[in-house]
Amino acid sequence: MESLSNSPRASIPTACEGWAETKAAYRLLSNGAVDAMEVLACHAGKSEHRAQGHPVVLCIQDTTELDFTSQPGIAGLGRLSYEAQHGMYAHLTLMATPQRLALGVMDAWLWARPPKDASPVPKESTRWKEGYGIVADTAVRVPDSRFVQVGDRESDIRELMDEARRRGYAADFLLRARHNRNLAKKGDGAAEKLWDKAARQPPLGQIEFMLEANGDRKARKVCQSLYALRATLPKHKGAPALEVTAILAREDNPPPGEKAVEWRLLTNRGAATLEQAAELVGWYRCQWLVEIFFRILKSGCRVEARQLASMERLERLLAVYLILAWRILHLVTLGQECPGLPCDVGFDPEEWQAAWMVAHRKKPPPEPPPLGEMVRLVARLGGFLGRKSDGNPGPKAIWEGMEKVRHYAVGIEVGKAVYAN
Repeated sequence: MESLSNSPRASIPTACEGWAETKAAYRLLSNGAVDAMEVLACHAGKSEHRAQGHPVVLCIQDTTELDFTSQPGIAGLGRLSYEAQHGMYAHLTLMATPQRLALGVMDAWLWARPPKDASPVPKESTRWKEGYGIVADTAVRVPDSRFVQVGDRESDIRELMDEARRRGYAADFLLRARHNRNLAKKGDGAAEKLWDKAARQPPLGQIEFMLEANGDRKARKVCQSLYALRATLPKHKGAPALEVTAILAREDNPPPGEKAVEWRLLTNRGAATLEQAAELVGWYRCQWLVEIFFRILKSGCRVEARQLASMERLERLLAVYLILAWRILHLVTLGQECPGLPCDVGFDPEEWQAAWMVAHRKKPPPEPPPLGEMVRLVARLGGFLGRKSDGNPGPKAIWEGMEKVRHYAVGIEVGKAVYAN
């Protein structure tokens, strides 16, 4: 773990210190007695501990493809979205606060799709329902925090919502809707559509926020009108009718050439006022954190470049990289949320002292400097310019800066040992 953390983008032989450590790493990954999820469970327990004391904990779930098409020799992988590709899928739950402080990875489900002609084919949507169960169980163990499962359009599954009701809403759900569901009929009239009726409600008011950049889309200001409707969904596969709140967040006047930003959210929570609805929209916007996490996992840790003999070995390695990717994201978000903390909450003494000496060409101070200052210092080593218009450093600058910092720390320690003799 420490070797890979020092060089997250490097191959295992490059990250390890010599043949003996490299051989030991491969022996560990090939050991059938090592359960990948038990490795991750150690981190999940610490994440649960970090959640304590936060009034609201968002449990953001999403799925990503891991493409190993360039490595056809890995046994056990399956097809991806395109038949010509092969790899595996990772569905995980990232814990975070509404202020976007990443607390840890609660759970992960790793799987490969079987061939199309395989029978029977497992139902992949069950991961959302099972994921809610894990969130609800964790919420019971941390009663002073309110847990909320947050999901994108793929999570719009009635079985998940019925499971939440069956468990007495031990954890709330906040899902982006994909379906325009029928509402429960009243009398002999035809069933209305949920989002058609929500759009006819009087607006609660408007909110403004900065929309994050994504691919070719640049960051920009968004002004949305919010509509809310408390509605009843009809019986479903033996489950009784279900009360939900539908929130429509719609951008009425997007800039020329830009697509309007519109979100349709379903939740068990109430939203009778603008403040309540705006809070829920703000929670949904934290979904972007998991996209950043996946970017760190793929680009910062280069997991799709790993060359192992089987999917089982990949799973064990991925359990390690999920923790390393979280640490990078944690540093990014902690530096933004709590910049005044001493930097030793996120950096070892050797790390922050090495970064300080390289940046300032003088001895480090006796006390650790503020975390926000150290994060920006490390990011500058990774290419962050730090201009007024640059905002906060991103994960790429952090992971590249951290690689340099660890190399500096090793060099300083070697120098001390040599000249001490």
